Amino acid sequence: MLRDSFGRVATDLRVSLTDKCNLRCAYCMPPEGLDWLPSAQLLTADEIVRLVRVAVELLGVTEIRYTGGEPLLRRELTDIVARTTALSPRPQVTLTTNAIGLERMAGPLAEAGLDRVNVSLDTLDRETFRKLSHRDRLPDVLAGLAAAHEAGLRPVKVNTVLMRGLNDHEAVPLLRFCLERGYEARFIEQMPLDAQHGWSRENMITADEILGLLSESFDLAPDEQEERGSAPAERFVVDGGPARVGVIASVTRPFCGACDRVRLTADGQVRNCLFATEESDLKAAMRAGASDEELAERWRAAVARKRAGHGIDDPSFLQPSRPMSAIGG
Repeated sequence: MLRDSFGRVATDLRVSLTDKCNLRCAYCMPPEGLDWLPSAQLLTADEIVRLVRVAVELLGVTEIRYTGGEPLLRRELTDIVARTTALSPRPQVTLTTNAIGLERMAGPLAEAGLDRVNVSLDTLDRETFRKLSHRDRLPDVLAGLAAAHEAGLRPVKVNTVLMRGLNDHEAVPLLRFCLERGYEARFIEQMPLDAQHGWSRENMITADEILGLLSESFDLAPDEQEERGSAPAERFVVDGGPARVGVIASVTRPFCGACDRVRLTADGQVRNCLFATEESDLKAAMRAGASDEELAERWRAAVARKRAGHGIDDPSFLQPSRPMSAIGG
């Protein structure tokens, strides 16, 4: 198993398929974009599936989430998903996406065995969307959400980052939008993972603020029917249920002590935390002829070095050099 020195076991693998994205969201990358990884540095589809198989068969991973950048930009996505769901034991397979292109892809992905999707949506206002993402693509995102729900990729989870003075007034409309359509809303504290390194605690909308905004219009009660376990979201019953809303307080209420996640970047590096400052290179070892067991042992060693927490509140905290788009959520 992937056990660290604090006794935590990683069973949830986040796999970045590309660092490219077709949006330029303010909390992730600058309007002009970034220098993308050269194609030769990216894992091939066969290499991705091999490492995922090692994780599932040799290391006890039970959930695979494909991320980016934007994973829908990866041409082999449907094939990668189909080959992943064919593994034994079969892992749960999910996708985090901005939903641009999902209207077309939702059906084929469901047929390939994808279990569900998480979709990023920070606003329902077309002009605000354009301002935040530097692209006029809100209709495409909304169509992708509807298509995912129709294809059975449920529960469709909607991830929202509220930003002060930009979209913090939309907390209630966004939750109401999700409730009306059967989606599950999740509000996420903005984390210091932007390429511009412009994050500040003062500008971040905290979990307490989010709950305060929502409580003005909804009755929220802690979800006591379901153990939180290692889930990043605190879930609340909305207006007596059955609907729930999640709040991910990565900064103000860190859940590092129960973390069960490990990450694989698009260029084959193991990261044991979003905020890790070290990586372990599986791609080079694999291309040099390492066996599955040798790759597994390297992976175990990488996770064993995982720190107790992300340390955002520590005076010595350093934002990772890679932005979120190059790490994979």
